[in-house]
Amino acid sequence: MAIINDTFDFSLVADQFLVHGSLNNPSFLDGQLVAALAMDDISAEDWLSRVCAALGVEQPATREAGEVFLSWRTRNQERLAASEMSFEPLLPDDMYSLAERGQSLREWTLGFQEELAGVDGEVRKGWSQALRDALSDVEAISSGLANAEDLDDDNAEDEADLFALADHVRMAALLLYTEQHPGNPDVEKPSDDQLPEGGLEGSLGVSSRNDTH
Repeated sequence: MAIINDTFDFSLVADQFLVHGSLNNPSFLDGQLVAALAMDDISAEDWLSRVCAALGVEQPATREAGEVFLSWRTRNQERLAASEMSFEPLLPDDMYSLAERGQSLREWTLGFQEELAGVDGEVRKGWSQALRDALSDVEAISSGLANAEDLDDDNAEDEADLFALADHVRMAALLLYTEQHPGNPDVEKPSDDQLPEGGLEGSLGVSSRNDTH
């Protein structure tokens, strides 16, 4: 399966949000999109309607904006299904401050969890323990990043921890997709050794699911 051009990034979408007068964080919608694609798919038309609703408009302001929003869905759809597991959440790059990146990761987890909140209980019963644990970790990451504005650009440990948390979220999304798409020839289920080493222990104050609170 071909992967679309990798010039697509957070800044491209954020710029189009600004064209529409919106300061909303694209990462929140990306989390929703990924969960929707993983569970039941979402049509291009429905996705475009959702983006427009979030921006408070009836349709994209320009043709370019519409193409960007549709490419957004295509990018995630292709990368989630790729055997190379090339999916990446839509997050700011290192041109942004560490605090901004941490806040965006939290926004992503909130969108992801909001979309999954409507999943039927019977469907959840079919999920593996590994997936349940991964989704619990996403919730813990979201809570742990509540004070992401305190992240220090000069602290190498903060940056390394944030990278690890983003990768943990990435693998949780891939695990959800692979469990919901059994038999897809382009998908290989992530193995245990592909999950972030050491779990969440100590990362930005996020406790592992086995901690006592």
